[in-house]
Amino acid sequence: MKLSSALVGAAAIAVLAAAPASAHKTMHRHAAMHATNHNPMVGGAAMLPTRNIVENAVNSRDHTTLVAAVQAAGLVDTLSGPGPFTVFAPTNAAFNRLPAGTVATLVKPENKDTLTSILTYHVVPGTITGAQIAAMIRAGHGRAMLTTVNGEKLTASMHGSGIMLTDAKGGMAMVTIANVMQSNGVIHVIDHVLMP
Repeated sequence: MKLSSALVGAAAIAVLAAAPASAHKTMHRHAAMHATNHNPMVGGAAMLPTRNIVENAVNSRDHTTLVAAVQAAGLVDTLSGPGPFTVFAPTNAAFNRLPAGTVATLVKPENKDTLTSILTYHVVPGTITGAQIAAMIRAGHGRAMLTTVNGEKLTASMHGSGIMLTDAKGGMAMVTIANVMQSNGVIHVIDHVLMP
């Protein structure tokens, strides 16, 4: 992919050099839009595909609770590693839907194992896009089983045109923003916390 990006960049430079001056601004603006809009915005921040999962997540104002939980669980190095990982990332609002005091209890050092289990239940090995999950659901006649890093399964199904995840306890979360590509995988933003 890096080679093709380099070729595209070289071609763009060649075209810009040959284009009339009036076209330069338009072409530059289009190239900048393509570079910044490759990924959807998350939490008011650009999610750069050249950054890893943690580097992007810390910039999303909608994921401050998730980032704090990842830090408390000691998973920063893992999720900054090569992966690849597919992360279903609950928003702050998703964490706020948990019973009062749950997050404060989970981030205590004595609950690190439980917190780690919950967080790794939101991670699937490999890079799995929304289209790939939808194809797996179709192939599974309406359901796809995803094995998470913690070893438990999530059930994926379609809910209208969106992807819904059902956890081991019957809780459900919708993918609200799909295909936020990372250097070490992909993030899909979800609206509820999943429980193993």
